[in-house]
Amino acid sequence: MDQQQYPSSSSCRADRKTIEKNRRNQMKALYSELNSLLPHHQHSREVTSLPDQIDAAVNYIKKLQTNLEKLRAKKDRHMGVERITNNRNGAYGSGPNGSPQIEIREIGSALDVVLITGLDFQFMFEGAIRLLLEEGADIVNASFSVVEDTIFHTIHSKIEECAPGTVAARISDRLRKFVNEASSTAF
Repeated sequence: MDQQQYPSSSSCRADRKTIEKNRRNQMKALYSELNSLLPHHQHSREVTSLPDQIDAAVNYIKKLQTNLEKLRAKKDRHMGVERITNNRNGAYGSGPNGSPQIEIREIGSALDVVLITGLDFQFMFEGAIRLLLEEGADIVNASFSVVEDTIFHTIHSKIEECAPGTVAARISDRLRKFVNEASSTAF
């Protein structure tokens, strides 16, 4: 009967120890890298435990996520866009039942119009521009973007210097009336 050579139990134990040592070293390097990405106080020299470092990383990531959401909301407010979630997929969209939305901002003699519509209301962009021109506004820039089944129309215009508030109010009323009438006749 031939004797087969089996690795001795001491060599298996040594291999497992080596594997475990390598795993611990790799984990230590990863924790160190994670800790290096966290903001540290320059004057703090105290050593923090590994669980405390991980807690700090979790809290820092949560803080970054909160800040990111706040910045996105602020950007949307400045762009005149609201996030609407009544769509099935929660994407940007027009108002309830697909009705168009309009936001008008007056900044000095500038009048910015943001019109959010579905694909069925493409004619509204041209109608809004025509209305602005009828009221004597100068169109500085007009553009649109399509995201899935939603169109974001943006019109930047200048209005008369003599009474911008009065003109802007009149234009706003006409634009809102135009959007309401156009959306009610479409349904």
